[in-house]
Amino acid sequence: MQLSMQAIFEIALPLFLIMDPIGNAAVCLPMLNEHSLERQRRILFRELIFALIIIFVFHYFGEWLLGVLNIHQSTLRLSGGIILFIIAMKMVFPQAGESVVELDRDPFIVPIAVPLIAGPSALAAVMLYAHRAQGQHGWLGSPEVLLGILGAWGATFLIMMSAPSLLKYLGKRGMRAAERLMGLILVFLAVQMLEDGISMYLKTF
Repeated sequence: MQLSMQAIFEIALPLFLIMDPIGNAAVCLPMLNEHSLERQRRILFRELIFALIIIFVFHYFGEWLLGVLNIHQSTLRLSGGIILFIIAMKMVFPQAGESVVELDRDPFIVPIAVPLIAGPSALAAVMLYAHRAQGQHGWLGSPEVLLGILGAWGATFLIMMSAPSLLKYLGKRGMRAAERLMGLILVFLAVQMLEDGISMYLKTF
């Protein structure tokens, strides 16, 4: 079976932008500032693994959930596009105090794994990709989708694990500028998803 690198990239890029590792790194580090650098990396590693597990649960059982809820693909694309657009606008135009979160000293699953990394928009996107692929590839899904998920998660993993050094190098303003750039790209992807959803809905008439 020949893999399409373009298809993998088209899946990995939106997921990577949705996971927003740069913005999440700036949010997560203040949660962990009471821990040593080694302990911070161990916590981030654990939460990234949990996030990947949750993403794959939605990848494999998302089709079943859509069937149970009787949700059509056009509905999923439209709702996914709306969610992405809202997330993107918050990245581009953050509100004052939005990143201040009260947390335990050692956050377990919540809020780093869910909802920061494996949030509603990321899970909705994974369900959408799984829904499109499972009709052609069966329950195991498309290898392009699997590789796209792993690619996005892998890039997120590298950035989050190097977050302490990255924050020191870029500074808070640099991190915010990078997050806004990612949000701008995500706006384009969200509008495209909305256009696809509207087109699919109109074809049902």
